[in-house]
Amino acid sequence: MIGRRGFITLLGGATAAWPIAARAQQPSKLPTIGFLGESTASGQREWVAAFVQRLRELGWVEGRTVEIEYRWAEGRNERVAELLPELLRLKVNVIVTQGTPAVLLAMQATSVVPIIFPIAGNPVANGLVASLARPSGNVTGLTNQTADLAGKRLELLREIVPNLRRLAIMANVENPSVALDVGEVKTAADALGFEVATAEIRRTEDIAPAIEALQGQVEALYVAGDPLVTTNRSRVAILAVGARLPTISGNRENVYAGGLISYGPNLSDLHRRAADLVDKVLRGMKPSDIPVEQPPKFELVVNLITGRALNLNMPASVLARADEVIE
Repeated sequence: MIGRRGFITLLGGATAAWPIAARAQQPSKLPTIGFLGESTASGQREWVAAFVQRLRELGWVEGRTVEIEYRWAEGRNERVAELLPELLRLKVNVIVTQGTPAVLLAMQATSVVPIIFPIAGNPVANGLVASLARPSGNVTGLTNQTADLAGKRLELLREIVPNLRRLAIMANVENPSVALDVGEVKTAADALGFEVATAEIRRTEDIAPAIEALQGQVEALYVAGDPLVTTNRSRVAILAVGARLPTISGNRENVYAGGLISYGPNLSDLHRRAADLVDKVLRGMKPSDIPVEQPPKFELVVNLITGRALNLNMPASVLARADEVIE
């Protein structure tokens, strides 16, 4: 396996014109993507499938025209820090990773290897890029704009839970993107007249006691998106139903796992679009010349099975607007 510098020297800048067939005949010189997943292989199965499928459509066939080195952080930032040097020793041509903490750690690990993020909250406010139009440095990707949607999510909760007065936010407070989200939620909650409590989590072991402590104290739970939550989405959903708490999040996979409702971008689609950015990088573009992209739309997903378990009557107005209803 040759390094990025050797690869570029060998190609002489003609990557885009070099036929895929020729690349396939030289397997020792395949470009390599380091895919550092925020969660686990099973937890990100749909995201990875979308990413790999789009790469294939663009001519990057795993094992034939490109290599992909997968590593899984299991929702732990310390694991990200352990895995990044391993990927860099493999001389990957580009690193793909999700979430603000992982991207910040990748930026600390290398200022040379391109970094593509399929998911990040507010990349400008969190210091990932200088601006959306001109990212600068070696980083670009896609924002899920999670904090921008806080007010909309609370309005949806109010429709579904008419007696909603007290709201809890479950948040990994060590994630700077989550901190921004929490701030927006509190601002929106104040405008709607809700009381707000924050259930702080930092590790898997914090989730159960955090939710149990909320039972009978609040009427709904806002689940802030985070790799720790992604890794434990089923645990969160089961415990919330047990505590009689309707949940809302920005991730449809949380609803598939048993959460009540989600409103946000399709994260599989963001990973698919991230493959387009990886393609540009592998063909010679600099991340600084690739603008950060925003979601084309936001989707509402409702789990009626969970709604029935919570004895909630889902309003027809919400169901009519839903992009997907799980029955």
